[in-house]
Amino acid sequence: MSKRDLKKYLNELSKPQLEEQIMELYEKFSEVKVYYDFAFNPNEEKLVREAKFKISNEYFPVKSKKPKMRRSVAQKFIKHYTTLGVDAFIIADLMLYNIEIAQTYSAEKLVKQELFFKSMLTSFQQAVSFMIEKGILDEFKNRVVAVKEETIAQNWFNQYEFSAVVERLEY
Repeated sequence: MSKRDLKKYLNELSKPQLEEQIMELYEKFSEVKVYYDFAFNPNEEKLVREAKFKISNEYFPVKSKKPKMRRSVAQKFIKHYTTLGVDAFIIADLMLYNIEIAQTYSAEKLVKQELFFKSMLTSFQQAVSFMIEKGILDEFKNRVVAVKEETIAQNWFNQYEFSAVVERLEY
């Protein structure tokens, strides 16, 4: 069904019929429930706290002993919050937090997996691109530079790629 057909169909429905359909969607699809819960009670601070806890738990687990270090956990939150329409500043903060907590972990424990460093570079590139796209890079520039500096301090094998991203911002 096209958007135009949907619009035509919805215009033919009475208000009670529309309400009934929306209630049905709300009950059947958890995504609709999540959307309306956020739309009517956008407790962004709570969302961020939960996300940061789960991201940090990937590196510094509360219950188990072995960290999983999955970048995908943060990516799911970022994608979900983008879909919900969470403020760009909050999403950018979460993107950088993901990298910063990973750097905190790698400063304490030796990480040998090359994939870890590559995925952090990808996260960094995506974060910078997102901030440029949303026009909020200036507010986060200190943190972006600090991430780059930390890759140099920890001697990450791909530190030059991090530096190249930051250097492109300065021109």
